[in-house]
Order: sequence, then C-alpha cells, then structure tokens
Amino acid sequence: MSGVRRRYGVMTDRWGWQPTAWEQGGLPTWRYGSAPAGLVTRRQMRALGLAPGGAVPVAQVVWRHRRHEVRGQLWDRSELVPKRTASPAQLVALGKAMAARRWCPSCSRDVGYCIPTSFGQCAGCQWPEVMSDAA
Repeated sequence: MSGVRRRYGVMTDRWGWQPTAWEQGGLPTWRYGSAPAGLVTRRQMRALGLAPGGAVPVAQVVWRHRRHEVRGQLWDRSELVPKRTASPAQLVALGKAMAARRWCPSCSRDVGYCIPTSFGQCAGCQWPEVMSDAA
C-alpha cells in the first residue's frame, strides 16, 4: 500500500457520487465506517437471518489490522434472501447421525461425546489402564 496514490471519489450507479470512496479490485471501496447505509457484511447478513442467494458483493470496506490491510465484502441488503431452515426430517436425521458418532463399537455404549475417528473407540477402550486409575 505504500507508494500507491489513490484518487478519491467514485461515481456509482447505486449511490451516486461518493467523495470518500475509491475503486479497488473493480468494487467501490470505503474506509471502515464510511460505507453507505443498506450494505451489510457477511456476519451482519447471518445475524439478520439472511443469505446471499446468488447475490454478489457490490462493494467493500478496508481497514488496517496490525500491519495488514483487511477487506470486508459488502452486499446490498435488498438483494439478499431469507436463510434456509432444516426440515423436521433433516433434523431427525442429523440427531441420529450425531448419536451414531457417540456410540463406541468396542464397549457398545453411548459415551456422551463424539468419538474421534482417529481412535475409533472411546477413551476407556483406547486407554484402559489410564482410565481405570482416573476412576
């Protein structure tokens, strides 16, 4: 970024003349906190229960974090769609899948946590001498 001279002020189709913006990577760019109202970041989008639904970022914000330039993409809130929700059948299937991950094939019991795939069995079956001392 050092040595780069930016020309401020961009004419946009959506927001008209923006004197504090510049063009970077084909998108209008603002400093943190200077973007027009109606634009949201990905985190704000998720907090509002929205999803892109095929919409592309229309702008970006730039700020400095330590010694690096960080960019955040911005979407137009009017182009976003409601986030999809899982059906009751999908939720039942997810519950069964999570229960299967808690079931130890060696001792045939529900251990109450997801068994690591690298072990393939619960901690009590993997390290019986250590677990017997802990009890």
